[in-house]
Amino acid sequence: MKDDDFRGAAARVLDRDEVEGVLSQTFYGTPPVVKARPSRDKPEHYKVICISLYMDDLKRLDTMVDDLKARGLTKANRSALIRHALGQVDVTKVPRGL
Repeated sequence: MKDDDFRGAAARVLDRDEVEGVLSQTFYGTPPVVKARPSRDKPEHYKVICISLYMDDLKRLDTMVDDLKARGLTKANRSALIRHALGQVDVTKVPRGL
């Protein structure tokens, strides 16, 4: 079949006004309004934060977590290990040049 034959067949099947209407509503129209989820109270017992760690420290932390998991502490993770370490720190013994 030639290109002209395809165009003619498409013109017979597709109504130009209908196609333009669908395109203008679906692709070129304003996006549908998305309803916002009802706001929930934020948990007050924890807060998500972002901290920076050197790659070597991160590898060490991950190795420690892997070791804990291998010892059967299946819930061990970075956050839990850092929380545990915080409980072990004596701030009077932290070096001045921290």
